[in-house]
Amino acid sequence: MAKETGEKSVDDKKEAKIKELTETAKRVQADFENYKKRMEKEKQDFIKEANADLLKRLLNIIDNFELALKSEQNHEDFVKGVELIYAQLKELMTAEGVKEIETEGKQFDPYVHEAMITGNDDTKKDGEILEELQKGYTLKDTVLRHSKVKVNKP
Repeated sequence: MAKETGEKSVDDKKEAKIKELTETAKRVQADFENYKKRMEKEKQDFIKEANADLLKRLLNIIDNFELALKSEQNHEDFVKGVELIYAQLKELMTAEGVKEIETEGKQFDPYVHEAMITGNDDTKKDGEILEELQKGYTLKDTVLRHSKVKVNKP
């Protein structure tokens, strides 16, 4: 009987340990789920804040567009206003790390260029870009938009 009581005591200890470990595992799992939710919320908040910052900087450009549109009676002032806005937009894009993809005199590169049409110019190399139809842009190493180009095929 003493042996049975000893075995029962060991079994009870094992059961208690299993229960304790199960509860610990459940708490750890719940903590991890809460952590994931918190990280996702922080990520969304960061994105929202970054977008808000960019949009705030765009507001100045919108203000300048409105001023340029109000001065349309004077053609020179209108053109100067639009040129100023264009310069501000380019400056903002550069500050954000956006760069234009070079095309003039370059060889066609399918990673950054999109061939829209071909042309024939015997003075240029095969595959050389003849004309840029639409500018392309990169953000660091990521292509935001491919340059649309006319490519030489003699």
